[in-house]
Amino acid sequence: MKRVPCMEAVVAVLESEGVDTVFGIPGAAILPFYAALRTSSIRHITVRHEEGGTHAADGWARVTGNVGVCVGTSGPAGTNMITGLYTALADSIPMICVTGQAATAKLHQEAFQAVDIVEIARPVTKWAVQLKEPAQAPWVFREAFRIARSGRPGPVLIDLPIDVQRGTCLYDRDLDAPLAVEVPEPPPRALRAAMDLLETARRPIILAGGGVIVADACDELRELAEHLQVPVQVTLMGKGAFPEDHPLFAGMAGIQTQTRWGNAAFLASDLVLAVGARFGDRHTGDLDVYRKGRRFVHVDIEPTQIGRVFEPDLGVVGHARPVLAGLLAEARSRAAAREPGRWVRRVAELRGTLARRDDFDDVPIKPPRVFREMNAFFGRDTTFVTAIGLYQIWSGQFQTTYLPRRYLVCGQAGPLGWEIPAALGVKCAHPERQVVVVVGDYSFQFLMEEVAVAAQYRVPFVIVMINNEYLGLIRQAEIPYEMNYAVDLHYGEGGIDHVKAMEAFGCPARRVELPGDLREALSWASAEAERQRLPVLVEVMVEREANAAMGPALDAVKEFEPLPELVTVDWSD
Repeated sequence: MKRVPCMEAVVAVLESEGVDTVFGIPGAAILPFYAALRTSSIRHITVRHEEGGTHAADGWARVTGNVGVCVGTSGPAGTNMITGLYTALADSIPMICVTGQAATAKLHQEAFQAVDIVEIARPVTKWAVQLKEPAQAPWVFREAFRIARSGRPGPVLIDLPIDVQRGTCLYDRDLDAPLAVEVPEPPPRALRAAMDLLETARRPIILAGGGVIVADACDELRELAEHLQVPVQVTLMGKGAFPEDHPLFAGMAGIQTQTRWGNAAFLASDLVLAVGARFGDRHTGDLDVYRKGRRFVHVDIEPTQIGRVFEPDLGVVGHARPVLAGLLAEARSRAAAREPGRWVRRVAELRGTLARRDDFDDVPIKPPRVFREMNAFFGRDTTFVTAIGLYQIWSGQFQTTYLPRRYLVCGQAGPLGWEIPAALGVKCAHPERQVVVVVGDYSFQFLMEEVAVAAQYRVPFVIVMINNEYLGLIRQAEIPYEMNYAVDLHYGEGGIDHVKAMEAFGCPARRVELPGDLREALSWASAEAERQRLPVLVEVMVEREANAAMGPALDAVKEFEPLPELVTVDWSD
């Protein structure tokens, strides 16, 4: 085999693993890697902050299903990546962070920007490793891709000392290929037991989590639901796993991102088949209320997830796609496809009678009206990106999604500022798609410098800002304490003129204060983004006192009367 610079071998591995774009910031301790990158087919996007680079790689990974890659130099570059690593780990996103490092001989001498990033990153990665020998370089990266993709996907950090980067290794890219990733098959007896429980249930639902999307198992989910005529709910991370205009869609249950009719349907169910869902606390709320009166089958690719929050009646370990395909085969072997029964009709009735109102004409604008206009204007193939705060809760409650990998949200970690760089990654992966960022005024300010990156590289997307001039979710949480810690953000009192900020980046922006102007503003932003190939902002001034409906438990029945019979009446045929 030919002896080559080891970083050239690394870049060859990246290319063969399907990486076409990486996000990062060059620095002295990572320059040998960058030198190898110059002669590759891989596009490099220079971000303004390493955290932004991780979120961009995260967004790229979420829409492609492949492993996202971000790069930084030594010291603070690596520590700036920790938030992005945590976010990827929490949401099961395959990603590799590459960091430069001081020379090996200097690591114990407190050299400039030398920090033990491997130990810092270990709790928020599936694997954190420092390259010790040039000869290991391509093989460490091969293993990193395998680990990032395997089981429950997640992030890996590889630390590259500068002296090791400068080494050579024997490598022939024609003799190398990606490592196989195991797809765990479920035990047939477990599938039969799960189907037995489904058949004896009177009001079953399927709960689709983010694992269904990660596994590309949405078709299998739909086919199983249609054969059994079982309603399907989604978690926040599972939005898009099942079309929200499908007759079997049963909404979302939860204490924040939920639908009232979804909560009602969940409380009326007697069996939950949860696939690729981790039972997060914002979904379950009070576990006594969540579990009462129903049995649970929990399907997950990661064995230790089963029983972590509560003990299910049946646990099934397996990849979501073969599990759902196996359940469908088992169902077909037992009976022909069913017709919709009373339970399906009852869920449809709940949807028709318990939907939240969104047609407000009030001034200031009520947040639900913003999502009504977005739902009406943007097409089914639009990719929405949102992060954390009141606007995420409203998005989960009101925004409709039809296709997988079209609704991206940072779920468990919830870092403010995630959405702008994530949208950059999405648009780099799929330049043909329309991308819409739903952001709050405070979150926008966390990483708004990444707007400059999108402007520099001509990456167009629409930003819809829900601006209540407050740090809204914190203000809502502070109300019982009768305090306000610097959460007032209106202009002249700590707030930013976001229209002028966007114009400073060279990007168009418009402020909307009347509900009747929303549709035209969205049309303008969509056209200008494509015409100028730039991010475009529509800042919507909403009522300042707007709160998101939240509670300590799935207490949807308390929101409307009369429906006390939901948990006792048999709605099946």
